[in-house]
Parts: sequence; structure tokens; C-alpha cells
Amino acid sequence: MKKIQLLLMALFAFTIIKAQTVEEIVKSYSKAHKLDQMEDISTIKISGTMSLMGMDMSYEMSAKKPDKMKVVINFQGQEIITAIDGNKGYTINPMTGSSDPVEIDAAQVEQNSNSNVFNNYVDNYLKKGVLTLEGTENVNDKPAFKLKAAPDTNTTLYLFIDKDSYMLVKTTTNMVQDGMPVEADTFFSEYKDTDGVMLPMKTTTSASGMEILISYDKIEVNLPMEDSMFKL
Repeated sequence: MKKIQLLLMALFAFTIIKAQTVEEIVKSYSKAHKLDQMEDISTIKISGTMSLMGMDMSYEMSAKKPDKMKVVINFQGQEIITAIDGNKGYTINPMTGSSDPVEIDAAQVEQNSNSNVFNNYVDNYLKKGVLTLEGTENVNDKPAFKLKAAPDTNTTLYLFIDKDSYMLVKTTTNMVQDGMPVEADTFFSEYKDTDGVMLPMKTTTSASGMEILISYDKIEVNLPMEDSMFKL
């Protein structure tokens, strides 16, 4: 009995030693996503397709270091554009009946900025002190670290990082929009390294009973981009 107790104590001590801190997880996540190896990369352009409710639309995202981003979605010949110039964000949506740029609020700017491949937003949350480790949870039958970020009073973000690969495999976002609670689940898959840029080639988001699938077809690195293209 005494030997069994000693064995269990040793196993418990080993588990504590092997337990990872949130800082170590974020460090491994940054390395796996190659976010710490992008010194020689200044611009990234992604082309692909967005599928929504049985309709396919062309999708194009351009990003320039450190914090400029532009997304263009072509829907039935009309372009829906969102651009962030590093300080403010604007959108043009002809589906609303207007072709004039409309400024988006700070929360939406941050939400869109998280899609910028140059933005290591997980590490940013850690540095701001709003990131905590909530244990583990299975995603697609594989164990993942569950991290929680609370960047503001209206938003809670859960990030699921695969325990083996340290790739981000899922996020769950709980937010309040127009006074109504909204929950969105996003799954990331088919990661591919293109000239030192590690990205998921497929992203699936489910919210309010709708599903959006974004598939990347082409990734281009270090194309010339003028700052003016990020202003609307």
C-alpha cells in the first residue's frame, strides 16, 4: 500500500511539473503559426471563395505590416469592401443602398484586425492580461487547450489550440451586437505553409443558424501595396 501511495504521489508531482502555463502555450502557438518568423514579410494577399447559403462569392484579403488590412467580397457583381488603415476602419456595402464609406466602431475594427495575418492577437491578449487558461476540451475528437480572452465588457472569446500541433483549431465568440447576444463558432483546417506564411486553407463559421465557408485558393507574399489602397 505504501508503495502504491508513493507511486501515485510521484505521478501527481510529474503531472504538475508537465502542466503548461498560458505563457508557454502562447509561445508554442506563435512558433507553430510562424508568427515569430515574419521579419522579411511585409505584405500578404489571399484570394479565395466565400460560400454562404448556397452562393459562392470571390474573396480577397490584402494585409500590409503592421496593421493595415482590406477585404473585398464580390457578390453578384457588387463589391463589399472593408478596409482598416491602421487607425480607423471603414466599409462600403452597396447592398444597403449606398456606395458611401461608413466608419465602423472600435470593437468591429478589433474583430476585423484579428484576421490580419500580421497580428498575433493571442499574444496581444496575453500581454494585456486578459487571457486565461480554462483547461482542455476536445475539438474534432482531439484534445485542445481552451483559452479565454475578455477584451471588453461586450465580448468573450474562447480559443482552442491543439495540444499536439499548437495550431488554432477553433474559436467561439460571444458578443453583444445591437443589444442582442450573438455566438459564433469558427473552425480552422488544412493549414499550409506558403513562403513562410502558415494559414488555414479552410475556415468555417457558424452563427445565428447560418454557415460561412471561406476557402483560400492562392496566397502571395511581398507584393507591392501602397498605403492608399487601405483608405476608403
